[in-house]
Amino acid sequence: MRWELDWLENRARLSPNKAAIIDDKTKETWTYEELNARASNTAANLQNMGVKKGDRVALLAPNHICYFDLLFACGKIGAIFVPLNWRLSVHEINEILQDCTPILIGVHEQFIQLYDQLPEEKPHAFMVGRSNYSEINFLQKVEGISETDPLAMIYTGGTTGKPKGVVLSHRSILWNGINSILSWGLTDQDVTVNYMPMFHTGGLNALSIPILMMGGTVVIGDHFDAAEAVESINRYHCTIILLVPTMYHMLIQSEEFKSSHFPSMKIFLSGAAPCPLQIYEAFQTKGLAFKEGYGLTEAGPNNFYISPQEAQIKRGSVGKPMMFNSIILEKTDGREAAANEVGELLIRGKHAFSFYWNNEQATNETMTEGWIRTGDLAKRDEQGYYYIVGRKKDMIITGGENIYPLEIEHWLAEHPAIEEAAVIGLPEEKWGEVVAAFIVFKEWSITDDELKTYCEAKLGRYKIPKKFIQVNELPKTHVGKIDKKKLKEMAIKI
Repeated sequence: MRWELDWLENRARLSPNKAAIIDDKTKETWTYEELNARASNTAANLQNMGVKKGDRVALLAPNHICYFDLLFACGKIGAIFVPLNWRLSVHEINEILQDCTPILIGVHEQFIQLYDQLPEEKPHAFMVGRSNYSEINFLQKVEGISETDPLAMIYTGGTTGKPKGVVLSHRSILWNGINSILSWGLTDQDVTVNYMPMFHTGGLNALSIPILMMGGTVVIGDHFDAAEAVESINRYHCTIILLVPTMYHMLIQSEEFKSSHFPSMKIFLSGAAPCPLQIYEAFQTKGLAFKEGYGLTEAGPNNFYISPQEAQIKRGSVGKPMMFNSIILEKTDGREAAANEVGELLIRGKHAFSFYWNNEQATNETMTEGWIRTGDLAKRDEQGYYYIVGRKKDMIITGGENIYPLEIEHWLAEHPAIEEAAVIGLPEEKWGEVVAAFIVFKEWSITDDELKTYCEAKLGRYKIPKKFIQVNELPKTHVGKIDKKKLKEMAIKI
């Protein structure tokens, strides 16, 4: 294996006694030397179980150090790490296993019953989270591992169809880390508490890998609880954290958030979905630095940078492209969008994914001459700051007018009676589509007429929802995004 690809071994040489990983639940700590030893031992054990270069090794586990054990172990022997979303149904997990055909699957004791429910043709399992899978063994060096070889395969959420296996090479993960370190100014003094699911790119690649590359410390959190999160942030002197808007929504409402000053925190980051503007307000009121970013499994997931000061002035902006990636906005006619024009966001860089596993058609539809078609719509202001407008598939066309749900959702969320809001388009014979808003109220509700009057103060008449649907909660994906596919299914039943 080329020395620059096994950067964990190099980091262990440079920072052997520095704390790399802390388990928030058990309070166990592993240094970089210990983390590298675990990865080497795991790699040797995988070899003894017959794993060869190019083989897939799956994992079914909660947030746990075994994610790093297996990711780095696969890197050392040229295998492909496939973390599984344990929140999926048995049927959905089995579909993924049939697609990626792993030779082995690591199973944490918490998910033994889930593994047992899988069909008989499931891959052979080995236990993770116990000492025996990381016992010391002789690691046979594997030659011929290149930077373009696959290192990990992370499956998409599948909200628009079957999940796709996003193949990430050594190079894409490495360059996402380098780009994040340089663009965000990460140092070996940075500490994060990771509550993002580690089967998702946000849990592995957004902050964890860049901080480990730089020699900082990653605290592994499991179930997110606002009060416990505040305590952990302060206990470990956390400097930077990434949460999704749903988590921030719970955080800012907690008494612990209101009473804490967060003395060690440099920045709070939001990702995975557009962030309501009232969350910006909550952090500004406390004098805390807050900003949001944009990414996707196929690219990074880190792509933009904005300073905390600029984030307060340019609320809702994800900033400007990072050091080592390129961005263009493409209009429907193929031309590049001018300032304040909306276009599809295209991304290019060494952090880009390689291909979708067993899905050449989807790969060709997404990749064009190195550019990733994200399916997201965005605009750029005169100063070069980018704003995500919404998903291309979520854009509503009513009477020939284009409507971007995010604008309506932000305005509805500003109403003091509204907890959350989501906007979708529903089929309608005359107009093509009509705007419908799903509303979660707080302690009290208001009438549809009052909601329409409120919308008239900010929105053009064609943007005002024709239907307001009150619900107790909005359906969300495993990373906190509002599941609009399920909302449309709900609307049909109403």
